[in-house]
Amino acid sequence: MAAILILTPQIPYPPRQGTALRNWGLLRGLSKHHEISLLTFASLDQGLAPDSLLVRCTERVAIIPQPARSLTDRLWDLLVTRRPDLSRRLASAAFREQLEAWLFRYHYDWILVEGLELAPYLTSLSEAEDVPKIIFDDHNCEYVLQRRAARTDFGRPERWPGALYSSVQWRRLRRYEAQVCGSSDLVVAVSEADAAALRAIVPDLDPLVISNGIDVAAYASFEVSADLAQPAFVFTGTMDFRPNVDGVLWYANHVWPRIRERLPGAHFYIVGRHPHARLARLREVPGVVITGSVPETQPYIRAAAVYVVPLLVGGGTRLKLLESTAMGKAIVATRLAAEGFAAPARAMVLADTPSEFADACVRLAQDEGERAVWSARAQAYAGAYDWDRLLPALLNRLEG
Repeated sequence: MAAILILTPQIPYPPRQGTALRNWGLLRGLSKHHEISLLTFASLDQGLAPDSLLVRCTERVAIIPQPARSLTDRLWDLLVTRRPDLSRRLASAAFREQLEAWLFRYHYDWILVEGLELAPYLTSLSEAEDVPKIIFDDHNCEYVLQRRAARTDFGRPERWPGALYSSVQWRRLRRYEAQVCGSSDLVVAVSEADAAALRAIVPDLDPLVISNGIDVAAYASFEVSADLAQPAFVFTGTMDFRPNVDGVLWYANHVWPRIRERLPGAHFYIVGRHPHARLARLREVPGVVITGSVPETQPYIRAAAVYVVPLLVGGGTRLKLLESTAMGKAIVATRLAAEGFAAPARAMVLADTPSEFADACVRLAQDEGERAVWSARAQAYAGAYDWDRLLPALLNRLEG
């Protein structure tokens, strides 16, 4: 049995969004075989007391409030440092002090770092007498995400400030991500595409691909359904995350008018915490509902006639697609949204243009038989992404 210290950017349980879903799946699975300590930040909408289930899965837990970082701080760092913005997002003296105290007091065989924003804390290892091995779990190949954002925004004059920002950031991220990967004992990627992108910047790197996963049985058996006006089209995600914001705006501006013309009673539910200011105008669009933070997203997914994933920018694999496939939903997604999954067309309808996307949404909303076909396909597909099938590859590397 190994002693593993896991660092996470927010409390992983209860898991309410993509990063936490992955972190919880890994933590829970590893805790069945190894001794786990958790050092985590609490996001602004989380308390500082761990849930009892989290306590039962760990030897010890320490929770530190996420630091506040103003736009002025970000602009200053952009001008005076060459580090990517992401590497400063969670800078906290309290977190570093707690990490160093544990490294001094306890023995760890491995430190599992969940995401690039926590990588700066690895410098604390130089002070430890008994240096653990490092696992870096790269949730997204970050330099690729920012490079795609820059290319997308350069095509829209109103987004040129964002394009310039992303153009600077992806170059900084490429250097930093390569440095972190090169200094880790084991790098985990969430897809073969991400692994290839990491090998492009660290040629001798051999990432272990552990896809995003979920507890398929728990989602399949979830029965609580939200009371939504039908036909309901549902999107879930953290709504200050730029790929989610851009995707929802594209859907609302270019797809939704086509749907409402043919289905006047349709409603589009945008479900997720921290709705960005750019989304505020959608509250005036007929049929669009922005829920803000909800206790659980599963009731909204369960109630959806069609689950939509209209992403135009991103990387990695989307846990929202795993949630919706496990719950047997009819899904319409862009090809980029489904990137990283094997043969996604077996489980969902793929559409990239506004007319294709709208046609698929209307067809599925109107045809109960076709929805049933895609529901069965989705549930069958989800089985390959159950944590019980994904974790053995990581357990073998830890024990090898």
